[in-house]
This record gives sequence, C-alpha cells and structure tokens, in this order.
Amino acid sequence: MAATVIESFAVPCRSRSAAPASAPRASASVSSPLGRRGLGLLPQFSGLRCASVPLKVKLAAVAARSRVVGRGAVVCEVQETAVQLPDVTKATWQSLVLDSSVPVLVDFWAPWCGPCRMIEPTIAKLAKVYEGKLKCYKLNTDENPDIASQYGIRSIPTMMIFKTGEKKDTVIGAVPESTLVTSIEKFIKR
Repeated sequence: MAATVIESFAVPCRSRSAAPASAPRASASVSSPLGRRGLGLLPQFSGLRCASVPLKVKLAAVAARSRVVGRGAVVCEVQETAVQLPDVTKATWQSLVLDSSVPVLVDFWAPWCGPCRMIEPTIAKLAKVYEGKLKCYKLNTDENPDIASQYGIRSIPTMMIFKTGEKKDTVIGAVPESTLVTSIEKFIKR
C-alpha cells in the first residue's frame, strides 16, 4: 500500500555532547550490595539519540513532497488521507445494501475501535480490487444501533456480505485479507 506524505513536522534535539543539566548522574562511589563497580545500579537514561538521516531517506522524502530537515532532528510524516469507505446509515440502508444489484460488504465499526481502524484499509483495498463486482460500505454502530442490533452485531469489527438483500456471510474481527477474500469469492460472479 502506497502513501503520500502531505505534511511533516520536525522536533529539534540537542547535540550529543549537550547533556541536560537536571539529569542525575550515577556515581561510582555509591555503595551497592554488589560492590563499588555499580553492578546493582540500573542503567542511566541519557535521552534520545539522534542520527543523521540517510541519503536514501532524504531522497524519498523529497520525492514525496516532504520537508527535509537537517541533521539532528526527528521527522514524523503524516499519511495522506487514505481511501475511505463510503458510509451507510439507517436512511440509506435499503437503497445501498438491500436493493443492490451486486453483492455488498458492510463493515460494522465504531470510531473508538482500534481493530476497526486497522482493517479499514484492507477493506478499501478490496473495494478497489472488486470494483464493479462488489460494493463496500461502513456502518458506524454508535450512530446506527438499530441496524447493528437487527443483524445481531455483538462485537466489532464485523463484516457482513449481503446478496439480493439477504445476509449471506459474516466475518468477525480484524482478520487477514485472505480470510475476507475467501468469503467474498463465494458470492462474486465470474
């Protein structure tokens, strides 16, 4: 899956030689049950270490319209908004899902659900692969509890496949792409 960078930000860090003034130093003279060598002391945290950005990374960042920062900075890149699945609601359920002429995969999800967010790019990818043969939608169970309870949704993410207005198959959980493909292939016309 390819991503395009639309925004970057940098967090400057100190040079390696500059140590924070408030950082406590371990002393070799501290008495320890294991002797003067300090074997009983925990290692001291000295902060993040910054390394220069390799040339390949710099070139890739330039190609992706990213802002390249100088040596000694941490760069975090924000992914461009991914292809999102269209929403289906109680108002559009009949026309988009039940009256569809092709099979429909509905992703029952909620914004607070981590696994739901993990599987959405996979479903979006499958929507592109099966374009014209399968429609994919997502239904927010928090905003549409009637439909979720009508189909017995007890955990999310749950993906259901509908064909000719009837529920045909259900896949529960953030499953691998191959599991969804196997389920979809049963209902796609060749």
